[in-house]
Amino acid sequence: MIFQPAIIALLLASLVCVGLLLAAAPLAIDLVRHWDIRSGSERQLVLERRTYLLSTLLSFLFASQLVALLLFVFNADRMSSMFVGAMCAVGALKVNAFGFPALIAQILIFFLASSWLVINHVDTLAPDYPLVRVKYLLLLILLPCVIASAVLQLRYFLGLKADVITSCCGSLFSEEAPSLSASVAAAPPLPTMIAFYLTLLLAAGAGLLYRLRQRAPWLVALLSGAAFVVTIAGILSFISLYVYEHPQHHCPFCILKPEYGYQGYWLYLPLFVATAAGLGVGAIQPFARIPSLKRIIPAVGKRLATVAAAMFVVVAAVASLMILNSRLILLDG
Repeated sequence: MIFQPAIIALLLASLVCVGLLLAAAPLAIDLVRHWDIRSGSERQLVLERRTYLLSTLLSFLFASQLVALLLFVFNADRMSSMFVGAMCAVGALKVNAFGFPALIAQILIFFLASSWLVINHVDTLAPDYPLVRVKYLLLLILLPCVIASAVLQLRYFLGLKADVITSCCGSLFSEEAPSLSASVAAAPPLPTMIAFYLTLLLAAGAGLLYRLRQRAPWLVALLSGAAFVVTIAGILSFISLYVYEHPQHHCPFCILKPEYGYQGYWLYLPLFVATAAGLGVGAIQPFARIPSLKRIIPAVGKRLATVAAAMFVVVAAVASLMILNSRLILLDG
């Protein structure tokens, strides 16, 4: 089963990423220890040439990890037909104990990688590259996370057995199941709906506030993270019910399936983009007082905040259309 094309592609991408990051680690350590833009020494000239190459390579690697998350979820859904008892990605991820940890790790890498790319972009815009030490120190911190994610993914794929009887999404997200996801699914729809729209409104408003006034950047990041969590809870609690037009079907993965028009992608893609952009606003703020970045960071932050605000509005609009187009009556009156 490990010889499925999508699995091979994911494993190769993970292996190449880990291998190149390990190879880049000594260079990153050298840059952290010896970088000095004011020096005209031969060592500094060599380091400058290396950082151009390394920055381009790492940008490509981390961008590939962003695509890998989408492929991982798509592949899990496609593999569901291979296991007895599975109806969607949930069944495939529950074939062994490493499925959901691998997915969570992949999501974490998505947001960490996107934040690193934002910091790297800001650094390349400054004439003196003031964040070279910072971004390569962050790379060394990020490396164990990437390795852990790759190991979880490998253990998951190696543990796939076709003769395993797995469980469907109904058992994981049913209101009676003893799990956090079941507790969220069992939340009353009206309070969850209010929290959903209110949090998205606040996150979009914080993004617009930063764009117009360059104020409260940390609030943009905080509310973006909160909006991500609350939106996932909203999908579990009430949005999925409207899509399936069934009051007991809470699965957040089935909405990605073709029989539901791939509607989930219209929710998840803008949600991940909005959250990454909002977190990026916060990621660059510790460096806003560096002289060469005083104009660059507000400009980049404004663009990121605008993207975050727009995408959170898209999430709210898509969810509203799903509700309005559904024949399910979930709320009385």
